Amino acid sequence: MADFEFWLQVMIETLTLFVLLAGLLGLLIPIFPGLTIMWLSTLFYAIVQAAQGNMTWVDWLLFVLITLLMIGGNIIDNIIIAKHVRDKNVPWSSIIWAFAAGIILSLFFTPIAGMIASPVGLYLAEWYRLKDKQQAFANTKAWMTGWGWSLAARFGIGIVMILFWGLWAWL
Repeated sequence: MADFEFWLQVMIETLTLFVLLAGLLGLLIPIFPGLTIMWLSTLFYAIVQAAQGNMTWVDWLLFVLITLLMIGGNIIDNIIIAKHVRDKNVPWSSIIWAFAAGIILSLFFTPIAGMIASPVGLYLAEWYRLKDKQQAFANTKAWMTGWGWSLAARFGIGIVMILFWGLWAWL
């Protein structure tokens, strides 16, 4: 029976790590909730570990830290992108068009289509609003810069989440 429990634990840890890495790579797609997917995998791991009576106070502390990283990362993501476009005086209506274009095309086509649709949606909304292609392009460039910094922040947070889970799972 001990062999079965060992291999079950190996399978659960492998699955959790796979989902963590998939969520981390998913962060490359602007509207993909990679940090939330990563957190859900650690929640699943915590539930399994708690059901087996294997959760110590350190494990719970690491899970809480992972939870706080996920929440903070999702908030900071929006703040970074919005700050970059709001610095260019882009109205919220154009930003909403950009996010809506990305979400809708991702749902009906692929996440890559959504990744392209978001800046295109912002560009079109700004071109319509300003009637100036160059300024619309400059505003779209600001959105892309914000997305890049947001990606860097979320990716870093995702790596820390994986490191915390690794400490939890393997120490």
